[in-house]
Amino acid sequence: MPFDYDLVIIGAGSGGIAAAERAAGYGVRVAIAEQAKVGGACINYGCIPEKLLDYAASYKQLDKLASSYGWDKVARHFHWSHFVDAKNRHLQHLNELHLHNLQHSGAKLIQGQAAFLDAHTVLIADRPVTADKILIAVGAKPLIPEIPGIECAITWRELYNLPAQPKHLAILGSDPIGVKVAGSMNELETHVTQIIAGDCVLAELDAEIGKRIQDKMIQQGVQIFSHSYVEKIERIGDRFCLKLSGKYTDSVIVDTVFVDAPRKPNLENLNLEQVGIQRTPSGAIQVDEFSRTTHVNVFAVGDCTDRIPLTPSAIAQARAFADTEFGGQPQMVSYDWVPISISSHPEAATVGLSEAQAREKYGDAVQCYRTQFRPLFYCLSQLNEKSLLKVVVNRDDAERILGVHMLGEGSVEMIQTLAIALSLGATKQNLDRAIGIHPSSAEELFSM
Repeated sequence: MPFDYDLVIIGAGSGGIAAAERAAGYGVRVAIAEQAKVGGACINYGCIPEKLLDYAASYKQLDKLASSYGWDKVARHFHWSHFVDAKNRHLQHLNELHLHNLQHSGAKLIQGQAAFLDAHTVLIADRPVTADKILIAVGAKPLIPEIPGIECAITWRELYNLPAQPKHLAILGSDPIGVKVAGSMNELETHVTQIIAGDCVLAELDAEIGKRIQDKMIQQGVQIFSHSYVEKIERIGDRFCLKLSGKYTDSVIVDTVFVDAPRKPNLENLNLEQVGIQRTPSGAIQVDEFSRTTHVNVFAVGDCTDRIPLTPSAIAQARAFADTEFGGQPQMVSYDWVPISISSHPEAATVGLSEAQAREKYGDAVQCYRTQFRPLFYCLSQLNEKSLLKVVVNRDDAERILGVHMLGEGSVEMIQTLAIALSLGATKQNLDRAIGIHPSSAEELFSM
């Protein structure tokens, strides 16, 4: 039977847009369904506004440094509403840019919620649309904990559009989003209290880096309650009272509660059971290395699967899918050396295995090299800012590098570049023989 389209994509986030544009480039008839703004979580309430907030917060420290370099001291005040307006204008520009690129590629955007009727038909805004192949790229959403009064809390979807800057912000959770928000809001002079279940934030990172970040957060004024839980949230006028249990049992009074919740695949209302799409134990869509689901013509990419939940990962999967299915170039995505950044204050980044992961896999063959240094950028100031570089190697394999972790100025750009070298099998000896740029933080990597 003839289909309306060769490919229908559900979700116009980073993965969906990348798949649409790549597939359309092969001459494929593509439609992409989206019920909200194009760009998905990353653009509209995730990576981009989060990084813009980080940039806004960084000016506080730059002001401190400026006088050390001969600049007059000036009184500054951060205006939350000005930031929100500027941020919204930029996000609108990105939305329009993605719409333009989709139109230019020839892909058809259809606004509305999509749900499966059968393996080749989806209902979009009450209109059945058929396709030879269907790609699910719906991302994930926060998994809100079941706490009495949790309806008073916000997530990253609402944070960047608050009408006023919070005076006292409580953050529930210790994952990267919460740490980024805590650092930025604290720098912008919001009082921040972070409540975490474990001993330290960022449990998935190398423990030494996570500990250094937490120590720095506390030094900068973030209040962290470890081994603690929120039992109940009560509204008191225009404020909220958090009843705690665990190590800390005092109540906390704040004006805004932010939930740094883990995310779950955004699969409600898709009617996946109608076509027999199987899920993993975590509830994500089950896929193979080519993004195929358990139904032969249905595929999935991005955060609705169990693969690395990062925007570049979703884009890579989407393009590999299009190349494989429509370009005659079977492609699999490697997840071995994916760099991860944390917009903490100072920033951090990591690639490869943590020390604990390496020791679990290679035991006593693991050796770690560390260096701590003060970047030249801070040397004219009274700020005692230190960077940390840590390299994890396998001594039994010519000191092949297993992971690199960094905290401090330039971490993100350095680790991003190193990821390529590590994927090619770089060793500690390769680093020792390299000649660095002087003066730079990167040269410290070559003289450990």
